[in-house]
Amino acid sequence: MTEAGLFTLGVEEEFQIVDPVTRELKSHIQQILEDGKIILKENVKAEMHQSVVEVGTDICRDVKDAREQVTKLRTDLAKLARKSGLRIAAAGTHPFSHWKDQKITEHPRYKVIIDDMQQVARANLIFGLHVHVGVEDREVAIHIMNAARYFLPHIFALSTNSPFWIGRNTGFKSYRSKVFDRFPRTGIPDFFNGVSEYDKFVDLLIKTGCIDNAKKIWWDIRVHPVFKTLEFRVCDVPMRVDETIALTAIIQAIVAKLHKLIKQNLGFRLYRRALIAENKWRAARYGIHSKLIDFGKKEEVEFSKLADELLEFIDDVVDELGSREEVDYIHKILEMGTGADRQLAVWDQSRDTKNVVDYIIEETHKGLNI
Repeated sequence: MTEAGLFTLGVEEEFQIVDPVTRELKSHIQQILEDGKIILKENVKAEMHQSVVEVGTDICRDVKDAREQVTKLRTDLAKLARKSGLRIAAAGTHPFSHWKDQKITEHPRYKVIIDDMQQVARANLIFGLHVHVGVEDREVAIHIMNAARYFLPHIFALSTNSPFWIGRNTGFKSYRSKVFDRFPRTGIPDFFNGVSEYDKFVDLLIKTGCIDNAKKIWWDIRVHPVFKTLEFRVCDVPMRVDETIALTAIIQAIVAKLHKLIKQNLGFRLYRRALIAENKWRAARYGIHSKLIDFGKKEEVEFSKLADELLEFIDDVVDELGSREEVDYIHKILEMGTGADRQLAVWDQSRDTKNVVDYIIEETHKGLNI
């Protein structure tokens, strides 16, 4: 058993609201929210675009609890969408709908973002998975964040699920990440010597008018400004619940393993942000078919081999966390391909993005109690 408050989980998934006839995104969040607030209460919320809906779990004790909550939230949301004649779809980008056709949610927060970032914000029509892992001590959380940056491209590659943008095959396994790169304060964070240095950095941004609060730091991993969690924000939202839970289990295990090393006064080698960003680029372009750089060996390594090394690295904590089965699903992802690989297989067969949308919807509902 883990200590109270350590390695608890929170999972947030962003979904597309789709018309099942035209397969286009529909700016109909209000229809879903009216009933959703009764059924899903505070676990559902609107995003900047009205064709996006986010659901988030309560605090989960472990991965099994996370699976139950994620499955229930997806199921309830899918039922609400159907009631309005709509569907939910889980992919990092919509295969052909254009951002300029989507309505913006009326909210002061989104108005400020649009006024500040203009078209960059309006075009940010993307869908991600955010995983929170409980870490009580902020000082320890900063040191875990420093080390965990190395694994972000590995996690990201396994999640890639956005090969299309406005009707085009982009050539990327995750074009979502390229869209989000246009925002400030995104991507791989810098190394911080401790929580005081991090707090000074945030204070400087606030003092100089860059941000009004730390929530506007949108890095791929961050110490959450409100909750006592490390938040991983690098992933595309995966199509299947099984994939979301596998990624959640991997992320939790990485945090638990790095926490264990820190408590034993054992270090994990830290690498420059620019080097880790090279691996992230490769993961965005090629997904699990990439060769990532092993900086220690100074050579390219097949992703499948790196995945095995990652599983070996976390092996001594997964049984303590009760997540071996969920972690082992990574082998299934490597075998069947990520969401991007599977979307592209449908595209190669039919050359029709509407068929791709149908496939995404079908996969999104796999394992749901409908």
